[in-house]
Amino acid sequence: MMDKCPVLVTGGAGYIGSHAVLALRDAGWPVAVIDNLTTGFRFAVPEGVPLYEGDIADAALLAKIFAEQGTRAVMHFAGSIIVPESVENPLKYYENNTAKSRALIAAAVAAQVPHFIFSSTAATYGVPEVSPVAEDAPRLPINPYGMSKLMTEIMLGDVAQAHPLNFGALRYFNVAGADPQARTGQSTAGATHLIKVAVEAALGKRGHVSVFGSDYATPDGTGVRDYIHVSDLAAAHVLALEALIAAPATSLTMNCGYGRGFSVLEVLDAVDRATNLTIERRLEQRRAGDPDSLISDNSRIKATLPWVPKYADLDVIVAHALAWERKLTTLRGD
Repeated sequence: MMDKCPVLVTGGAGYIGSHAVLALRDAGWPVAVIDNLTTGFRFAVPEGVPLYEGDIADAALLAKIFAEQGTRAVMHFAGSIIVPESVENPLKYYENNTAKSRALIAAAVAAQVPHFIFSSTAATYGVPEVSPVAEDAPRLPINPYGMSKLMTEIMLGDVAQAHPLNFGALRYFNVAGADPQARTGQSTAGATHLIKVAVEAALGKRGHVSVFGSDYATPDGTGVRDYIHVSDLAAAHVLALEALIAAPATSLTMNCGYGRGFSVLEVLDAVDRATNLTIERRLEQRRAGDPDSLISDNSRIKATLPWVPKYADLDVIVAHALAWERKLTTLRGD
């Protein structure tokens, strides 16, 4: 039987982190959360899960949490994630995603926490020459967001060589959807993720959806992305943690995606189907650095972990996102 050790989830009041908390708790792991609540929400942390409001760079607070909780693993989701903002304000991204990750890793080493799972990104690849993209593709980020995440991956690799710590770096593709039971979902105001934007438009919270570029080398001319349901992604984290515990001398770097893509127009069509409405689509210029297609080669994660996605269906992803968006309207009184 797997030793279900206490886990600290950073950014556990945010979108992906809150789903990881649910996945851990549902599977019987002791879990605690640290979140500064700048973009996270107190309501996203389930009752009974300790929430420490504070910063992941606060060494004294981390030492206190590790001691109080008996933490043996960190799942690190805290950070900034908006690519255009990273171009406009790179120092914010190198502070939040790199410098603070360094402080968190240092605190984990000091407390002899042996396992560390890091929320990385396909943005570490930049604009890959080949799609689907495998983990050994060149890592050539084209923005500070991707670079700030890559720097943390490199740090973890070096630290794992020098200290008794192993890590899992999971490179996400396009995360979407919400908890099937609508316990949590993407709650951030002004989010930039396409499915979130589209369901907001379908519910009248936005007037239209911008389609950035219609002349890509794809079947319908719009960008193709690999959308992964957030609950499948959270399940991958729990399995990755089990793998790290089972093989303490081994670290893992794996893509998290389904290995197939949908275009912008296919996503908007799926939202139209789910609502029996037609979202207004406005064609805009391409955004700098957007590849035609970004799809994961997910053969490594499927070979390494017993990961069997439950929600690998665009209509299911959209349905769960819509259900959460409707609940969020009630929660917030929008």
